[in-house]
Amino acid sequence: MKKKIITTLNAPAPLGPYNQAVKAGNTLYISGQIPIEADKMELFRGTIKEETDLVMRHLEAILDAAEMTFKQVVKTSIFLDDMDNFGQVNEVYGSYFDNDIAPARETVAVKTLPKSVRIEISMIAVD
Repeated sequence: MKKKIITTLNAPAPLGPYNQAVKAGNTLYISGQIPIEADKMELFRGTIKEETDLVMRHLEAILDAAEMTFKQVVKTSIFLDDMDNFGQVNEVYGSYFDNDIAPARETVAVKTLPKSVRIEISMIAVD
């Protein structure tokens, strides 16, 4: 199976030895995205809703670079540093999906995330 690296300038560059996304066959694996301003590579600090929206826009840019959309996402993982933010995150996240074809998902509270951000989201999409 051929592996293709997917990159875009419209999402943050990787912070370590990984890629924004990898497409293997017809499956796209998107690395966890955090609220970093892609053009400055600086952390964005706003409300949890604003941070979630920025992360979702990064994911959308990566999907677009792979010529895919949120309609093709089959699985997401959301990592939060505080489960009290779940309702607000879910509201923003849900606005990007049609409930009838929303992907499978887990949301997990963790002690810390890279750069001490409050949210990270990864996705898997199928072409």
